[in-house]
Amino acid sequence: MRTLWCRTESGTFKDGDLLVNRHGLRIVSYNEVETSSVIQPSDNQLCLDDFEAIKVIGKGNGGIVRLVQHKWTGQFFALKVYTPSISISLSWQIAQELRINLSSQCPYVVIFYQSFFDNGAISIILEYMDGGSLADLTKKVKTVPEPYLAAICKQVLKGLWYLHHEKYIIHRDLKLSNLLINHRGDVKITDFGVSAVLESTSGLANTFVGTYNYMSPKRISGGTSYGYRSDIWSVGLVFLECATGQFPYSPPQGEGGWVNVYELMETIVDQPAPCATSDQFSPQFCSFISLCVQKDPKDRLSANELMRHPFITMYSDQDVDLGSYFAAAGPPLATL
Repeated sequence: MRTLWCRTESGTFKDGDLLVNRHGLRIVSYNEVETSSVIQPSDNQLCLDDFEAIKVIGKGNGGIVRLVQHKWTGQFFALKVYTPSISISLSWQIAQELRINLSSQCPYVVIFYQSFFDNGAISIILEYMDGGSLADLTKKVKTVPEPYLAAICKQVLKGLWYLHHEKYIIHRDLKLSNLLINHRGDVKITDFGVSAVLESTSGLANTFVGTYNYMSPKRISGGTSYGYRSDIWSVGLVFLECATGQFPYSPPQGEGGWVNVYELMETIVDQPAPCATSDQFSPQFCSFISLCVQKDPKDRLSANELMRHPFITMYSDQDVDLGSYFAAAGPPLATL
């Protein structure tokens, strides 16, 4: 049986065979002695004391993200820190995030380096993406032109293909703030706290977690199993939002916003799926969005199929320089 607990007196955070202490993280076998001394420091291992905090670059969900610099190499990292008062539900999310980060090695997923449990806090060292997120980008540029959208989307789809078909993972919380960018033009998926790991490519999940705004109709209505193509619905909403500069579902009260989450849920379930208008966008983009936001998940294409869609391939012979585009949008999120 899987158990999760924090043993603060010995400085150990454990979930099943996942163990974190002040020296780092590792997977232990069940017959190993469960003590805080299971993990010992090595000469070439990252140490929490080797990092100098520069500034806070993000907050949310019980923790903060700092830009830190390695004292000996000068390299920058992102340090995600969860506060000492970790709830049971947040502890489960942290453990899930650590497991997926530890096992995922993909150019389109943010790199995980190490994690520590010290003084009751979990610290996770991640790759620093100096352009921030797509949410930061759209605040600067308002709308993203189609050639750049296609180049960004292609990377996201490659990341999803890896997660879905190599790791059997449903992300379950794809949104603009969980898609990070850097000055080289890289786009990477992050934040796996509410992700689900399934048994196979045809597996289903039924837990109600994630950000309501980007949930597919079946997920947000509850009580129904859902699969990998729930992430594809989120892709459609994310890139329609990037293209138009606003969230695809407009609240009935206009500027007043949504009265409550149930009003949003009813709109997503009962109203027609959003679409890209043909007077503003190419037929290829309109078709791409439509195939992502089909109400019936069986009608949505997979990430691999979407990578061959004309919208993704139509700009492949153009010199689309995402690095220059991201740089032109403004300085890095965190500058010294």
